[in-house]
Amino acid sequence: MQIKSSAFADGHPIPRRFTCDGEDLCPPLAWSDAPPGTRSFILICDDPDAPAGTWHHWTAYDIPGDRKGLEEGADLHAGRNGFKQTANDFGRVGYGGPCPPPGHGRHRYRFRLIALAVEHLPLGKNPSRRDVERSAQEHALAEAMLMGLYGR
Repeated sequence: MQIKSSAFADGHPIPRRFTCDGEDLCPPLAWSDAPPGTRSFILICDDPDAPAGTWHHWTAYDIPGDRKGLEEGADLHAGRNGFKQTANDFGRVGYGGPCPPPGHGRHRYRFRLIALAVEHLPLGKNPSRRDVERSAQEHALAEAMLMGLYGR
């Protein structure tokens, strides 16, 4: 399985547009080669270089298994796009773009796509990011990652 973005290449800088210094939109993402039996996906974006430990920028789940990607700003219309989201570490539901502390150097931002063998994760109303990740581990078929860089 592979994940990529038309906005930046793996291991390259994330354009300002997709950060807290820009429009704070989720970047366009596309994926391919999902394994047979994939019924849904989850997408996680985090920053393992944050000063206080990994910072979670986005968790989208129950993305339909027939999807091949998400367009720029898809998080703003998650319901219409057929998926759900949890609160991020900024305290709001949806995507929160890269926003490292000024002068802290470049951080890595991992966009992890996980293919699942279930159409919907068995979760209650308003699950946490941890709930989604825990449940996804039980149903995971494959994982792919795209990593971008951003510093201020």
